[in-house]
Amino acid sequence: MSPKPSALAGIALVIAAVACFAVLDTTTKFVSAGVPLLMALWFRYFFQAVVTTAVVLPARGLRVLRTAHPKFQCLRGVLLLTSSLLAFLSLTYMSVAEFTAIGAIVPLAVTLLAATTLGEKVSGLRWSLVVGGFIGTLIIIRPGGENFDWPMLLPLGMVVSNSGFQVLTSKLARTEDPITMQLYTGWVGTLLASLALPFVWTSLPSWSLWGWLTLMGVAATLGHFMFILAYQRAPAATLTPYLYAQIAFAALGGWLIFSHVPDGWSTAGMLMIAVCGAAGAWLTARESRALAQIDVRPAES
Repeated sequence: MSPKPSALAGIALVIAAVACFAVLDTTTKFVSAGVPLLMALWFRYFFQAVVTTAVVLPARGLRVLRTAHPKFQCLRGVLLLTSSLLAFLSLTYMSVAEFTAIGAIVPLAVTLLAATTLGEKVSGLRWSLVVGGFIGTLIIIRPGGENFDWPMLLPLGMVVSNSGFQVLTSKLARTEDPITMQLYTGWVGTLLASLALPFVWTSLPSWSLWGWLTLMGVAATLGHFMFILAYQRAPAATLTPYLYAQIAFAALGGWLIFSHVPDGWSTAGMLMIAVCGAAGAWLTARESRALAQIDVRPAES
């Protein structure tokens, strides 16, 4: 039985989801001082894969694993694992808020990718928003500035891999069960990360670190699950503007845990990215309403 459409429920769920992702990023940065990066990455995927399987498999059975596109499912898992790896690396060098803001240009990058690889038509206004988002990113990174170092380019690699993940997701979602996609993504990431595990596994100096790793897994699992619930209840055009709440949650987490407050330039860049991204989402919503009106208009005789 399909859930009842509800814009308010969808918005509440997507805000809760991005709050979980902000917790994930903040916790990742915190544990990076005491846990090998690849070990933390493996635990994050393993926890999500096991919990999702334990919840879904008894209710749906093995039929939930059926897919018409196993290669694309695996590629999607590889892209997300790559994105996660670059995100974990980025957080060892950057504050949570600045990293989250740069990651927020993914919807704008998807617009660029759709135009260049899929041949989709993009309006001049959308191009200006894409450019504005990248300018905001440059303001945060500030190449050539005294605080710039090459690891600050890592989030841009994450944006590229995540954009490919999003484009592939949008294609698969037309025919594939989202729960099936979630299972493949989790287990592909777990299996690939397991290849490196024997080389990086170490005993942790404190049991509290296992608690922080578990919090990472819970935050990631709940965040992805609530995303699925949100998009079952409201269209993407309605929900996308609220994704940018993650920047505020990330800034709050960075302040509470690390006492970090973004400087004036970084704040300006973050606001520029949020405004351009939200404006892009508003354009999508307006275009969706216009198409819906065309579809219901009676044909002329």
